[in-house]
Amino acid sequence: MAMGQREPEAQGDLWIVAAELPRGGAHPFYDRVNEILKAEGFDAFVESKCRKFYAEKLGRPSLPPAVYFRSLMIGYFEGIDSERGIAWRTADSLGLRKFLAIR
Repeated sequence: MAMGQREPEAQGDLWIVAAELPRGGAHPFYDRVNEILKAEGFDAFVESKCRKFYAEKLGRPSLPPAVYFRSLMIGYFEGIDSERGIAWRTADSLGLRKFLAIR
């Protein structure tokens, strides 16, 4: 090679497979809470209790009741007293988003 010239480098892949991205660590406390809620059938229970509040023509709300009540649990456990604060906290934490079963 002549002076001032470099060997060409191979360009890396442009796309990354989403399944190969590292997963965020879950929080052991919330994992245990989810196990207890699943064992007791929490999602089906909350869905059945809230069904009478669904509008006939509009269907159910965009946020499933189980996710909403889990969000309120996060607020209680972490001392957050506003829904906006809970939303900010869950958007910031992969472990809490796993607890809520949202991506």
